[in-house]
Amino acid sequence: MKLKRILAKKSGRGFRGQISTRHQGGRKKRFLREIDFKRSKVGIWARVEAVEYDPNRNCDIALILYEDGTRNYILAPLGLKEGDKLISSGDASLDVGNSLPLAKIPVGTYIHNVEIRPQKGGQMVRGAGVAAQVHGKEDKYVLVKLPSGEIKRFDPRCRATIGQVGNVEDRNIILGKAGRKRRKGIRPTVRGVAQHPKAHPHGGGEGRSGIGMKHPKTPWGRAAVGKTRAKRKYSDRMIVAPRKKGKHS
Repeated sequence: MKLKRILAKKSGRGFRGQISTRHQGGRKKRFLREIDFKRSKVGIWARVEAVEYDPNRNCDIALILYEDGTRNYILAPLGLKEGDKLISSGDASLDVGNSLPLAKIPVGTYIHNVEIRPQKGGQMVRGAGVAAQVHGKEDKYVLVKLPSGEIKRFDPRCRATIGQVGNVEDRNIILGKAGRKRRKGIRPTVRGVAQHPKAHPHGGGEGRSGIGMKHPKTPWGRAAVGKTRAKRKYSDRMIVAPRKKGKHS
């Protein structure tokens, strides 16, 4: 199995070729590294061969070699280094980088790469420098405090990796110039009033003009003020305590 392949450029376009995500395009060519978020090799020891940079995410990744000769990429937790040994198992120790079911992780342990559903692979807490914490345990659920401050219920069979995601200093990086942002594939954001009327509801008019008596709208004509929050999600029933204001996961 190849762990790297050229990542096709989509430039924010969907399968119809129309832009679905604005302000994307023009980035440098890059490889896509296949990350093993499932930690699918259960019960087999692996050794860290290298800790590498990944252009597709803000955290570093680790190349690991299993005893059966298979290689995989995983997210590199803080403190992981070449030569360390890892394992994904139900009775693994609480060493950094090991993957266990939430039922086997003690309260107070810091974790990342948390599964939302068993066997689906880690989908939460994967950004640089973040970590969740096992907050408590109930009869049928494990309570996890997420980086946003939200406390949520998880199935005890869901797996998580011990430790905090590495590359903590990523949030302190200053890009320094517009060209570096363009090479990352991020295009400029233009004000609605500076566009022509077919591109944005705020556009048009002679000279400098605001949005007038109209209500603020999105580029697609929907209201941008008032009650714009989507309907409650099915997973909201699993939330025990809401996120703290001003924090983001």
